[in-house]
Amino acid sequence: MKVLHVIPSVAPVRGGPSRAVIEMVQALRNGGIDAEIATTDDNGPNLLDVPLKQRTDYQGVPVWFFPRFSPNYHALSEFAFSSQLTAWLWQKIHQYDLLHVHAIFSYPSTAAMAIARQKQVPYIVRPLGQLCQWSLQQSARKKQIYLKLIEKANLNHSQALHLTSEQEQQEVSRLNLNTPNFILPHGLFIPDTINTARQRLRQHLNVPADEPIILFLSRLHPKKGLDYLISALGKLTNHRFTFVIAGSGSPEYEREVKSLIISHGILNHTYITGFVEGEIKDTLMQGADLFALTSHSENFGIAVLEALAVGLPVLVTPGVALADLVAEQHLGYVAKLDVPAIVSLLQQALEHPQEAKSMGERARQLILEHYTWDKVASQLIDIYTEITNTKPVLQVQ
Repeated sequence: MKVLHVIPSVAPVRGGPSRAVIEMVQALRNGGIDAEIATTDDNGPNLLDVPLKQRTDYQGVPVWFFPRFSPNYHALSEFAFSSQLTAWLWQKIHQYDLLHVHAIFSYPSTAAMAIARQKQVPYIVRPLGQLCQWSLQQSARKKQIYLKLIEKANLNHSQALHLTSEQEQQEVSRLNLNTPNFILPHGLFIPDTINTARQRLRQHLNVPADEPIILFLSRLHPKKGLDYLISALGKLTNHRFTFVIAGSGSPEYEREVKSLIISHGILNHTYITGFVEGEIKDTLMQGADLFALTSHSENFGIAVLEALAVGLPVLVTPGVALADLVAEQHLGYVAKLDVPAIVSLLQQALEHPQEAKSMGERARQLILEHYTWDKVASQLIDIYTEITNTKPVLQVQ
């Protein structure tokens, strides 16, 4: 079976969804599926330095890159228009048994769905939370028009929507789409254990060996609720901690975050790393004491899953789709998205470190049992097979 994954960008700067599609394709190929990716050379404000219009090995998987239209006007470059991707899809799409489209409201995804409809190639869509209420409220009028005129027809003609949580499914159900859907979470490739991570991290930050470290590791974006978290940390005047912010965003928002850190009096408690990956990221995850993501909306929350997988307890808010799992399995703390509630649970985590450690150990075992890419890819292959055999798509829980 030959499957093409289409996504606007695979650049690390675009966060978890872009990384997930690379890992998904790698796992599918390990499972015997001839999977490839078609995308643009988008890299946020810049462009990736990659070969264009040819099949390229990128991070261990085959990727076709096409040039993104990059005018100075930010909104147009973000739309990731690519005439050469359009032409290639029109010529080559019939060579694939199925398309797996990631994202909506972006040119590569919209064009891929429209061309697949014209060429009668089946496709499924992973909307990446963009059909959830919080996302639809951002630039609401433009999205309402886009959805009504273009994207709703694309979604309704897909074989299925690939959703990653029950929360996302509930929000999508409000739109009354005519498309079947299935729930299948992201998977993980579990990193190697770094036995000295705790010691190495504290040495790197130049803090005492017993210093509690609270980690935020995600893309810097207003939806992540960093303003709530920073405000809450500013109220922990009677507690010792170091706060690490690992991630990058627009220059404007990065400046806003730094201003919040100063205004809430935690500059001397805060360490900002910028974007991290590889061993540095693994050391942060395995060396910290608590992972915090107080987000308005996350259709899944890959970084949360990564934290749980290495035994790091988490503090999340109900907008994070994994919050129900965290609460039901006692893998961390779930706070309302308000400062006093976050303060209260931060205090609990700092004052009862053994309780937090027990949560982390429980989390590690649960993730290993249910969320590895091998297990997720096996289920996805079954769904691909059902679709290409024109059988009904089953709900996957």
